[in-house]
This record gives sequence, structure tokens and C-alpha cells, in this order.
Amino acid sequence: MHIIAVLNRDGGTLRTMDLAAFSAGAVETFARHGHELECRVVAGGDVEAALRKAATSKGVDAVMAGGGDGTISAAAGIAYETGTPLAVLPAGTMNLFARALKVPLVLDEALEAIAAGQVGAVDIATANGRPFVHQFGVGIHARLVRIREGMTYGSRTGKMLASLRAIAAAAVNPPQFEAEFHTRKGVDKRRVSGIAVSNNPLGEGQIHAVRLDGGVLGVYVAAAVSTSELLKLSADVFLGTWRASPMVSEKEAAEVTLHFPKRKRGAHAVIDGELIKLDRSVTLKVHPTALKVILPGGMIQAQTE
Repeated sequence: MHIIAVLNRDGGTLRTMDLAAFSAGAVETFARHGHELECRVVAGGDVEAALRKAATSKGVDAVMAGGGDGTISAAAGIAYETGTPLAVLPAGTMNLFARALKVPLVLDEALEAIAAGQVGAVDIATANGRPFVHQFGVGIHARLVRIREGMTYGSRTGKMLASLRAIAAAAVNPPQFEAEFHTRKGVDKRRVSGIAVSNNPLGEGQIHAVRLDGGVLGVYVAAAVSTSELLKLSADVFLGTWRASPMVSEKEAAEVTLHFPKRKRGAHAVIDGELIKLDRSVTLKVHPTALKVILPGGMIQAQTE
């Protein structure tokens, strides 16, 4: 296979690496498995254009994206649009899509697993037509991301500490809002503090899916919470016990429309970690096996059983 790797030099762990040496090692790894790898190191602001150029280049069999969750989400959207298989090189803080694909999180191990892998297909979701591979969120999550983006941090640990500070800041006045859930079963109206819709249901005690070919969305709702309840729920998330919380309800659906009758001006949602403007109504759909990916060596059967 001829594979082009687009590496975000400003993203995650790649920021502190010798990318010339890393690229040379990656080329050798793929060559041992009979593949031709071309590495393109680009600045964060140029990643999306570089990914699109790579995905539409003549003679390219797959694109490998290296960076954080934002880079991977953009790459998945382009891969979905163009039909070009995507390989995920986890170089971010959370690496949620990579975890769901069961790609090793150590970069050298990830390169070996991808080079030994094969093309498969997994689900991808859309929010008003915009693709996402992990999660769309409103309320608590969007508030946390907005607060955290106003903070300065330079490492994975720094980002985690910033997240803790953001939780403390958000807990002073937790968001509460009206939401309508439109599904084939009817309309459910609630007052809530947060909504998360994931591409396939999240794993037990996890914040990422354990498989990506179920053909359904996971819909998770946090009831309207007080300051103390939000702090307790945040602790449950960190401990992996959030599913047992009485403040959380969940269901599955192939499609759901969220309507916010009293949406405030300037309200935001978060999609795969990126803040976006919140529309008054958002239709979320899952697209079964619509995204071609390189599944790491040994994972073809696990994703298709």
C-alpha cells in the first residue's frame, strides 16, 4: 500500500519529538511490512488542507493522521467524504477514537500495529451533517471545554489539571436548560445539565466506545444538577462509576433530534473536543460501517464479530 502520513507538529506528544527521526523510523517500519509510507509534517493550522490533499492524491491507498483528537476527527471527516481509508496514530491527550479502534497508545507500537493491519470499516456519526467519531456534547461538557480553552497548559498533565480547574469553575453555577429528544418512539422533554451523544455506546466504566460497528448512538443525559451533585458526578466519571449515578440516564438510537426551545444566544456544543455554535435543533445520525479505517493487526475479527 502507498500511505501518506500527515503529522501535526503542534499536536499532543508530537510537539516535543524529533519528527524527522520519527518519520524515518516510521518509513522503515512500514517498509518491513511491504508498504510505502510518505510522511508530511505540517503546522496545526495547515492540517486539514494537508489531509484533504493527501486523501485525494492519485495512487494513494490510505492516509495516516497523527495528532490529537481534533486532528483525528478532521481526518475521519475527510476520509468519510472521500472514501479513503484512515489510519489513526494516537498522539493526543485522550486518543478516544484510537482507544475504540484498539490501536496501541505507544507510538512505536501503534506504527507496528497499523503497518500489520488491514482495511476494515466502522461506524461514523453526524450532527446536522457534520461527521464525528467520538461524541457530541451540550451543557456541562461544552462549559468545561470553553473554560479550559481560556487556560494555559503545555503538556498532557497540564491539560488534565486544567480540566480539574474547569470542573471546579463550572460547579459554581452548573448549566441547566430545557431539551427535547425526538426519536421514533416520540418526544421526551426534560430539564437537564448535560447531554452527550456518542458514536456507538460507551464501554462499561469508559468514556469511549468499546466497538464501533453496533450501528447505534449512545445517548447519555445528566439531570439538572446542583454544585455538589456536579462535583459528585465528575468524581464518578474519573472513577469510572458514572453509569451507576442516579443523575445519569442512557438509551440507544440510530437517530435522535435534540431541540433546545430556550437556547441562549452564544450557546455552544462540543464535537470531538471542539467547540461549535449550538443550533436550536440538532439531528444526530449513525452511519453504519461508512468509514474505512486500517484496523490494527489482529483486530479485524474483533470489530466484525
